[in-house]
Amino acid sequence: MDFQTKTLITSFIITVILAVIIIPILKKLKVGQIEREDGPKSHFKKQGTPTMGGIIMMISTIIGVTLAYIYFTVNGAHDIAQNLIPLLCLSIGVGIVGFIDDFKKLVLKNTKGLKPSYKMLGLLIISVAYVLFLIEGANLGTETYIPILKTYINIPVYLYIPFVIFIILATTNAVNLTDGIDGLSSSICTIIITCLTVIGIIFGVEEIVVFGSIAIGATLGFLMFNLHPAKVFMGDTGSLFLGGIISAMAIYLKIPLLLIVIALIPVIETLSVMIQVAYYKKTGNRIFKMAPLHHHFELSGWKESKVVIVFSLATLALCVVGISII
Repeated sequence: MDFQTKTLITSFIITVILAVIIIPILKKLKVGQIEREDGPKSHFKKQGTPTMGGIIMMISTIIGVTLAYIYFTVNGAHDIAQNLIPLLCLSIGVGIVGFIDDFKKLVLKNTKGLKPSYKMLGLLIISVAYVLFLIEGANLGTETYIPILKTYINIPVYLYIPFVIFIILATTNAVNLTDGIDGLSSSICTIIITCLTVIGIIFGVEEIVVFGSIAIGATLGFLMFNLHPAKVFMGDTGSLFLGGIISAMAIYLKIPLLLIVIALIPVIETLSVMIQVAYYKKTGNRIFKMAPLHHHFELSGWKESKVVIVFSLATLALCVVGISII
């Protein structure tokens, strides 16, 4: 059994153990889900289910990366050990922004949570720090891979920096919008992260393979408690954290454009919200029964499990396509 497989299994076990410990604590703190009054009626029974569970994945990933860092350092692979840190920092950084938002809403009972401007500022600062590290610290340059054409292009720094920042902000918010049904976001993100890990294997980027293995173990472990009927929800803590992982890996691999394909479901979820809002403001009518799109299918009669299965299978197919065009 190779190191990456052991890493994945270890991460999975750690996540399950943490979930067993942390979920009762969240229940005791009464950190419960708040459902939208205009949402699907079937969701009202979810009211009070522990949320902010993304902290489980965050802690598990920190432990996993720490163990991997020690392993590679002891074995003399200092470069791999050091390159794990920025991937972790971006993921944890955006996750902490989500945690602060959840904490204010659910623990401090401030229904507005973190001000949108502060939330965006926090994500912006972390994104800028990550892209500057990749360019200056890791010397990865501004090369970006163009799928299908199978070639790299050098983007001018003054365009590359805002481009990467946009990718991080767009990905984190897209995953956040996809989180709304038991197991939906965690299932889709697990598939996308697995795809990026496979590409890391193809490209021979060891740190991505190790980091991806840790993340896969963490998301699978969390999924054990997040599938319908969910015992815990991830909250903004988890959705921003997972969006951070996906964007960090894609940018590090220099394939952010591939997210348009492999993360098409979160992209469509985001577009459904934008279209719904724009159309309603212009006409006073709605195109979808409810946005994001997964709620439209729910209100059209689909069960939650069917939405998760269909969206996950679509993501799996898109990931296969993504791998085929790199």
